[in-house]
Amino acid sequence: MVAKNTRQSGWNDWLLFFNHVLKGTGQIMLQENAITGFLFLVGIAIGSINMVLAAILAVCIATLSAIAFKYDKENIDKGLYGFNAALVGVALLLFLKPITITWFLVIIGAVFSTIIAHFFIRRNLIVFTLPFVLITWVIIYSIKFFYPALIADTPESVIQYENDFGFAIRGYGQVIFQENILSGAIFFIAVFISSPVAALYGLAGAIAAVFISIPFSVTPENIQAGLVSYNSVLCAIAFAGTKIKDGVWVLLSVVLACIAGLILKDNIIQLTFPFVAASVFILKIKNRLSQLSAD
Repeated sequence: MVAKNTRQSGWNDWLLFFNHVLKGTGQIMLQENAITGFLFLVGIAIGSINMVLAAILAVCIATLSAIAFKYDKENIDKGLYGFNAALVGVALLLFLKPITITWFLVIIGAVFSTIIAHFFIRRNLIVFTLPFVLITWVIIYSIKFFYPALIADTPESVIQYENDFGFAIRGYGQVIFQENILSGAIFFIAVFISSPVAALYGLAGAIAAVFISIPFSVTPENIQAGLVSYNSVLCAIAFAGTKIKDGVWVLLSVVLACIAGLILKDNIIQLTFPFVAASVFILKIKNRLSQLSAD
């Protein structure tokens, strides 16, 4: 009887761990939903087996690190320590060659993303994907300086784009570095399952970003690949809601993300920094207005 209870407890622990892992993956697009996280992994796998393995490895390492460091159990359950690590894993398999040292860097990046995320969580600072951005910048630019042979060759895109609204779905895909429209569609469905309002706002944000960016000599290839839209997808999801004022915040954040993206496009690897910069700025404005209305 004791052995049976022990086995049952062991299975429960594993199920709980995988729930943390999938929620951590879902939080890439701010969704605390294990089904959403699972579908994100499916979408990544369609694009790249190496990338999905890196995402799984990174989010598992991050979750285990948070448990080992005895971080808040509620935050672990919400997946707040997993999503930055997952993005680090996928990004490193995009920018670096898939050899042993790269997988080692995925593990190191996952651990440090957890530590950085905890630093901000403890201070009640919402910084979204900033730990992912910082860790990935440090690793990529260090590799470019010290070990440039590890940088992956950039293949020419083999995808033939049509001048349609496929870029909006690809914008969803590019949030997790996936260019094909099937992955983007799966990501959209995954968010829709968790929050239909957020999913539709994300689609609207992707479209709005293109119209905002067109006057600034953005190439048609980048538009159709979703590279102009993905930060705006995240902004729109972050501020989605059912009130008119939510739409205003979404529009403002999308405009700011587009501006940040245009400023950075020739200077640094953007990743999701435009989303982080725009969203943190909008949050500060919202908090300030709330304080003024309360006074």
